[in-house]
Amino acid sequence: MSSMKFTAIIEREGDGYVSLCPELDIASQGNSVEQARDNLREALELFFESASPEEIKQRLHDEVFVTQFEVVVG
Repeated sequence: MSSMKFTAIIEREGDGYVSLCPELDIASQGNSVEQARDNLREALELFFESASPEEIKQRLHDEVFVTQFEVVVG
């Protein structure tokens, strides 16, 4: 059994938090940042348990870059 590292983008939505793994385009949610991250981890584990190797290869984006940039507004 091996492990892989993934990105979790977590943002507040209403009273909770939404988490997204951009490498696989899988999302989850939770009542706290930690719960949203843990629920996303569980969603990925379930995906890897049930997905075929072909589906994993098709969905996996191995180059994801998260950055910030400035935009002039107004």
